[in-house]
Amino acid sequence: MVHSRTAQRRWTAAIGLTGAAALALSACAQSERGDESGAGKQGGTFTFGAAGAPKLFDPLFATDGETFRVARQMFDGLTTFKPGTAEPAPSLAESWESTPDGLTWTFKLRQGVKFHDGTAFDAQAVCANFDRWYNLKGAAQSDAVSQYYVDNFGGFSDGAKPSLYKSCSAKDANTAEVVLTSSTSKFPDILGLPSFSMQSPAALKQYDADNVQAQGDSFVFPAYANEHPTGTGPFKFGKYDKANGTVELVRNDDYWGEKTKLDKLVFRIIPDETARKQALQSGDIDGFDFPNAADWESLKSAGFNVQVRPAFNILYFGINQKNNPALRDLKVRQALAHAINREQLVKSQLPEGAEVATQFIPKTVGGFADDVTKYPYDLNKAKQLLAEANASNLTLKFYWPSEVTRPYMPNPKDIYGAIAADLQQAGITIETVTKPWNGGYLTDVDQGIPDVFLLGWTGDTGSADNWIGTFFGNPENRFNTGAATWGNDLAAQLKTADAEPDRTKRYGLYEDLNRKIMSEYLPAIPVSHSPPALVVKNNVKGIVPSPLTDEKFGPVSIG
Repeated sequence: MVHSRTAQRRWTAAIGLTGAAALALSACAQSERGDESGAGKQGGTFTFGAAGAPKLFDPLFATDGETFRVARQMFDGLTTFKPGTAEPAPSLAESWESTPDGLTWTFKLRQGVKFHDGTAFDAQAVCANFDRWYNLKGAAQSDAVSQYYVDNFGGFSDGAKPSLYKSCSAKDANTAEVVLTSSTSKFPDILGLPSFSMQSPAALKQYDADNVQAQGDSFVFPAYANEHPTGTGPFKFGKYDKANGTVELVRNDDYWGEKTKLDKLVFRIIPDETARKQALQSGDIDGFDFPNAADWESLKSAGFNVQVRPAFNILYFGINQKNNPALRDLKVRQALAHAINREQLVKSQLPEGAEVATQFIPKTVGGFADDVTKYPYDLNKAKQLLAEANASNLTLKFYWPSEVTRPYMPNPKDIYGAIAADLQQAGITIETVTKPWNGGYLTDVDQGIPDVFLLGWTGDTGSADNWIGTFFGNPENRFNTGAATWGNDLAAQLKTADAEPDRTKRYGLYEDLNRKIMSEYLPAIPVSHSPPALVVKNNVKGIVPSPLTDEKFGPVSIG
């Protein structure tokens, strides 16, 4: 998820690939404090190989995975996720409850918590954060800047578009009441996302945090976002050395929870996966994310700890209906689904544990329907459907991304090659276009230039709205469902499902929607769910693999 407007949208969960390889930092320098708990050595530096540079350090204005990875260590939300799951859990809020209609939420807050600048976290600070989001102005309202707020809360206080947020009030120092304009399945889970972390109101004001300026197709962010992020987390911001490609965080000795044993946490930016592996093998780093599945066994044999996350993502074959009229015919889209040998692709291109996707949410998400229309590989059926649609001579501009590794797409070139070969077997002519992930690919996809493309999503929460609502809730999305008469209908049905407060009824609505998406609409083709991994040295303890890639490094110890 580095996200300038002409680059990623939130649902790509993109990882930025800017930045240069850095100088090696010591991974195991020990402090003088010794082991205070017996559960691991006290002190030292944990160095993690990051696939890209963070965009900035204010998570409200972030959408990229590398920014979020750093932000998770410095900030806390009202809620979090139970380690290793997508289940919401207490964080800065010890408990919460809502009225039966799902509109009013009361949060009981932890006492004695302080921000990194020494100011108090309390109900007033909670409301200051909610009001900050709601009152953004000018360039800060751009969905390229505050994408997570726009996707989850909608409009702002200027009233140009409706907002999910209505008000926040401090009932007392330790009780905050948040009122919504409608019930939503996303709340309060979304408050565990880095974008909705609690930040110091004093620091936000001091460093003019909301003063975002548009500059051509990009944006200039204030000093707060680049140099003064101030949260309540176990680590505090140290420095960002762009020349050496390292982000350094330091221990927060006043942390409200269990204090980290580490002295420092360093993210070393190494865009190339092979270079990250070599840095681990040489001892320059202590771990990195998304090792190539082909290397898992050799890394294990070499004594490294390969930790495999649950598959909580989806790779899909995107179809844009904007430019190629043939793609607006359901039979053509069905033909594409039958032409792709997804079973073989999963076996040959993805790691053990991957499986074919039958719909746009995994089985673990409420609303999954067992009886959706399925599209098994059938070359003859594909050709027949193309003939019936008078599209036997179909030509498609097929985009695939270079310079990227995604949890759901470990080797884009090979995955593209397998799918392209399948489509050609069905008689489809392929015009190949490849561009760097952050060098034109995502921009072109968002602007509707490809006919078909490869993208995916790692879930933020366990809500179905976080999946199909994100993909299809806007009629004018990257699939250009607005080009079809059902685009607005689908968006309206998704909104109705999300607003249903009764969980059982809501799940039933999503099951119906998944059936319709796969039978009547088929705006894209779900391909696979794939379990991504991370790898660390065997002397690194305390990391719990997360299906949300929500790993916290506070519990880490070395030695």
